[in-house]
Amino acid sequence: MFMLTVMAYDRYVAICKPLNYTTIMNQQVCMVLVGMAWVGGFVHSFTQILLIFQLPFCGPNVIDHYFCDVLPLLQLACSDTFLIGLLIVANGGTLSVICFVVLLTSYAVILFHLRTQSSEVRRKALSTCGSHITVVMLFFVPCVFIYLRPSSTLPIDKMVAVFYTVITPLLNPVIYSLRNAEVKKAVKRLWIRTVKPVEKWRLSLGTATWVWNDAESKLMGLKR
Repeated sequence: MFMLTVMAYDRYVAICKPLNYTTIMNQQVCMVLVGMAWVGGFVHSFTQILLIFQLPFCGPNVIDHYFCDVLPLLQLACSDTFLIGLLIVANGGTLSVICFVVLLTSYAVILFHLRTQSSEVRRKALSTCGSHITVVMLFFVPCVFIYLRPSSTLPIDKMVAVFYTVITPLLNPVIYSLRNAEVKKAVKRLWIRTVKPVEKWRLSLGTATWVWNDAESKLMGLKR
């Protein structure tokens, strides 16, 4: 979430201040932003670990999940976990709300800036932001579904967890690469090389079938 928020700021600078982009988003600034994302993620995770360490575990040590997530782990505790679960939800909820507000603010400023721009500029801005918005939706919606509710697990949680931990990272290179003109050309060439021959083969097969049926019908007519 921190990284997606940093990327939203990058999109804001690229669209609203294009002439100063290289000056504003220099290497030092990028390193600071990435470092802040790493530190923020570490502090957020470490806070949840501290809350979990306070719980006693005296029963089974097998969780009904694909990985050792926080909410399924709470189900194994031997004491009341309502308060700890509430603190974890508040921690994740605060982080989600802050990041989401920053994202909304960034795109609100971008939309306000595009009011007076030409249609070509708007099209390029949409192309620049489209991939980021797609990734934000693919990541935020499952996370909000899992972590912004009381500490209980549902059967669908495992499927949602696989989606945002496996499917979304797998889709990221595809989503971002399709914005590249060279990648688009390569995909088109691959499409032409693989699909066109199949279409030609089907067309030839259809023509041959039609000729065969026509010849067969004429032969039946001669026999009569």
